[in-house]
Amino acid sequence: MSGARVYRSTYHRPATPSPNRAAEVERPRSHAAIPVAVVLVVVGLYLSRYSLLLTGLLGIVLFLSGTSFLSTRLNPLSPHFYLTRKPSWLAIGVVFLCAFGLLYATYELFIRGLAPLFPSL
Repeated sequence: MSGARVYRSTYHRPATPSPNRAAEVERPRSHAAIPVAVVLVVVGLYLSRYSLLLTGLLGIVLFLSGTSFLSTRLNPLSPHFYLTRKPSWLAIGVVFLCAFGLLYATYELFIRGLAPLFPSL
């Protein structure tokens, strides 16, 4: 014995993932934002009877939610504010379509003068 200590290597080489394990890790994407976006369009069109600002604000909220879907899993439309699964591309497209629909409806109602801009008190 020479008195030298023998240390174990702390580096562990990661195991290569098997094809079955890779399929288990990948989870399906969520379509949960689609009904929420459709309900917000209906609510926004209903609120346009009282104020166009509310309709435009809901359109902007939907647009910003769609942008946050593209970048991260943060979702202002979910109750927990963080998604456990990524939204599907169809859900992102529907959210953007609903946002542009609300903004276009706000523009058309404003141009034609069919709805008040500010709520009447």
